Amino acid sequence: MATAADTLIEDLELNLVRLAHSLLRGAKPELSRTATSVLALLRDDGPQRITELAAREAVAQPSMTTLVSRLERYGLVERREDPADRRAVLAVITGEGERVLTERRRARAAALSERLERLDADERRALENAVPALQKLNAEENR
Repeated sequence: MATAADTLIEDLELNLVRLAHSLLRGAKPELSRTATSVLALLRDDGPQRITELAAREAVAQPSMTTLVSRLERYGLVERREDPADRRAVLAVITGEGERVLTERRRARAAALSERLERLDADERRALENAVPALQKLNAEENR
């Protein structure tokens, strides 16, 4: 028999994933979720080797090489020599890559704003009250 905690876990997982996918689909679909995630990693954590990006995204290194090459062709990423090891290359987000991320975030925020407008005041307040708990859950991932 499912407990209240089990039901909460299932409900949160299902609804948060559906909402995230829906918001991501609506924001510039020409970039995959992995491409967007790689750009965000480069923006937030700085230049990285392709092997590091592949490990963080849980994809094979050749797949990440292909993705970085595509992002480079789009002008969103550039490759630079690693000052710590001149044999290695770092992927670095460009100004255009940062602009694209900002544009995607705005598109997702606009879509979310439209959905929030459909909720009544009590429902919006409930979501507002849930934000600190969601932030705490996300902070756990970044440990």
